[in-house]
Amino acid sequence: MKISSAEFLRSAVSVEQYPRQPLPEVAFAGRSNVGKSSLINTLLHRKGLAKTSSTPGKTQMINFFLINQRFVLVDLPGYGYAKVPRHVQASWRSMVETYLQQRNTLRAVVQIVDARHVPTEQDQQLRHWLLHQGLQPVTVATKVDKLTRSQRQVNIREVRRALAMSLQEPLLLFSSQSREGRQQLWHHLETLLTPVRQQQVQVSS
Repeated sequence: MKISSAEFLRSAVSVEQYPRQPLPEVAFAGRSNVGKSSLINTLLHRKGLAKTSSTPGKTQMINFFLINQRFVLVDLPGYGYAKVPRHVQASWRSMVETYLQQRNTLRAVVQIVDARHVPTEQDQQLRHWLLHQGLQPVTVATKVDKLTRSQRQVNIREVRRALAMSLQEPLLLFSSQSREGRQQLWHHLETLLTPVRQQQVQVSS
């Protein structure tokens, strides 16, 4: 996909603060420090649009970005960072679940895991919750450039096993360093966005 424009719309913590627009949305979810912001910036060919940080747990709101005046990319708060107080983690979870359950413009959820490690219990819980809500996640394993060819095969099997993924379900590999998997992920997302009307729509934030 050619990215002609990418702009920040707004941040939100409640339904009332969501952008009021009819465009389709793609949400990105994953553990803190899994490379979510780097993946988003690589997808969009933009440095620093989604804020990266050496301190996990910095994204504390739902961030909306308007892409090509045609759809919205949604950056959800990361989960699983132990140093974030439990009450804060609970508020993030409630915020994310509300968005995923109530946003009728949501077309896809990209669940990001780290290819170097076996998915955590929280990764598994998120996938189970999404499936229970009738949302089939697009699963992406990041940081594959850190693995050798033989390690890739082993780790891919472990990711599929831990997440109970069938062999028919795509597991997309991605590297923000080499940009491997960028076109494959866009192609997959475009198939989910295609049914929605294509004309540009004026967005009110």
